[in-house]
Amino acid sequence: MTDEEEAEKHYHSGLPGILGTIDTLISKLEAIILALGVLLMATNTVANVIGRFVLGESLFFTGEVNRILIIMITFAGIGYAARHGRHIRMSAIYDALPVGGRRALMIVISLFTSLVMFFLMYYSVLYVLDLYDKGRILPALGAPIFIIYVWVPLGFLITGIQYLFTAIKNLTSRDVYLSTSVVDGYKDTETEV
Repeated sequence: MTDEEEAEKHYHSGLPGILGTIDTLISKLEAIILALGVLLMATNTVANVIGRFVLGESLFFTGEVNRILIIMITFAGIGYAARHGRHIRMSAIYDALPVGGRRALMIVISLFTSLVMFFLMYYSVLYVLDLYDKGRILPALGAPIFIIYVWVPLGFLITGIQYLFTAIKNLTSRDVYLSTSVVDGYKDTETEV
């Protein structure tokens, strides 16, 4: 097992006290949601293929279940990516700054991104409530359609919290952090042949 896999398996927040406890609990919730979502999607797809080719009959609900799972995995995944410092960055100016400037810029970026996530969460809640009021249902499952989209505001909330925690970590630390547990820096992945 690589160091990275070991770190992901035993995530420990870099924040002290109650914030660290909250961060660790959210991390465990994300891991469960992502693992369960991927396993359920694989099982659902394999069952549909077996049904189609062995029994000659597809499962009528496979498409809807996979759509729910894709949305769930996507919006749980944005929080996971933020927690592990894995979002795409445009860092030409950032890299040219000294440590203090990078830390200040990371605080501004984290706070701004957190505000954007909370803004998107607010509007996604309004959207989910609008779907709830309309009372539409999924044709195959017969479940209310708003259930599919409940994961969207939850994902934005978790991601907003993660970026807020990243700003706090950078405010209270001498190093520059991409997340509460990932120190900024590049690994030398090239090997000479």
